[in-house]
Amino acid sequence: MTEKNFIKQFENIYIEKESFSSESAKRALEIFPKDRIHIIKDKSELKNISNMNAEQFNKSKKNLLLCSFKGKFFKRCPGVRPGLICCNYFVLNLGQHCEMDCSYCYLQSLINFPFVTIYTNIGDALNELSQIALEMKDHKLRIGTGEITDSLSLDDISLHSIQLLDYFTQHPNWTLEFKTKSANIKNFVNKKHSGNIIVSWSLNPQYIIEKEEHGTASLSERLNAARLCRDKGFPVAFHLDPVIYHKEWKESYSTMIQKITFLFKPEEVSHISLGALRFQPQQRHIMRERFGMKSLVTSGEYFKNKDGKLRYDSHLRQEMFRFIFSEFKNHNSEWNIFLCMENKENWLATTNNIPSKMEETKNLFDLKPVRHFTKRVY
Repeated sequence: MTEKNFIKQFENIYIEKESFSSESAKRALEIFPKDRIHIIKDKSELKNISNMNAEQFNKSKKNLLLCSFKGKFFKRCPGVRPGLICCNYFVLNLGQHCEMDCSYCYLQSLINFPFVTIYTNIGDALNELSQIALEMKDHKLRIGTGEITDSLSLDDISLHSIQLLDYFTQHPNWTLEFKTKSANIKNFVNKKHSGNIIVSWSLNPQYIIEKEEHGTASLSERLNAARLCRDKGFPVAFHLDPVIYHKEWKESYSTMIQKITFLFKPEEVSHISLGALRFQPQQRHIMRERFGMKSLVTSGEYFKNKDGKLRYDSHLRQEMFRFIFSEFKNHNSEWNIFLCMENKENWLATTNNIPSKMEETKNLFDLKPVRHFTKRVY
């Protein structure tokens, strides 16, 4: 997102006094008109809103808050659920909420603080990682920053990527993943790195992007940004997640996969994750309120699963997974693909195997780091 778009997006920018001297705050003061900036003592002056309605959620995307965070930044991926196979991923939360507006976004059932938030005290987050490194430095941790906010879409303000790249050069056994639906890579693309920074994109066919992923970069913009990162020596990854059913889904996903396999070789892509649309039951109401029944998401048929989420019927998920899996593998068997937040039955139906037994994925599903982590109390 350019400075011009930032100015258009955010109507109010709140900066906590404690954060006023941070690099993020200095950057915000450079970008935004002074009449939109409000200095507050702390975020307790701003109110939470439980169960935001559509209007409140829409408005929340126009308010930006820069503040410090007092909790724990580092935790296990929320993919750890009964009945699901998890790839032992960890997350580092450096903000909350997102200015982009995907119809299926799970934050619609999670967020009760109506502000897109950047945590300004990234130094505290890195100190927390350093404490973890005292015991886990030699473990091959996979850490991502894109759980409850996009990793890069606000990087022009947060400037987090610069500090993260510098920090992770000191921890070559760890892998950091930026996950984004933007094309915002300019802050770090020319920086030196240790080969342990993965830049990844959530991908969908352009038809889905236009219909369901509002305010995000186009498919071509995402792939071009990925090519630039690849050319600069960064490992890249793709997340075909969520796969969304529609009448011509096979043609849509096949066309997208043709573009990917034309532009990239399997050895240039660290991994491809594959997951079907899923969301909490309570999210259905606000999605219908915000996007109506013309959305492919709100008009779909779903069933409650063991993890409590609404999902497509298992047979439909298996059909979509097998099709996408075969489209890649028929092109080249070396593509490294795994399922995200799926059960053992669908793994077997898709790959005839489980990830811990597959050569290309068994390292991702190594339980040693997780077992060590769960012994700690943070």
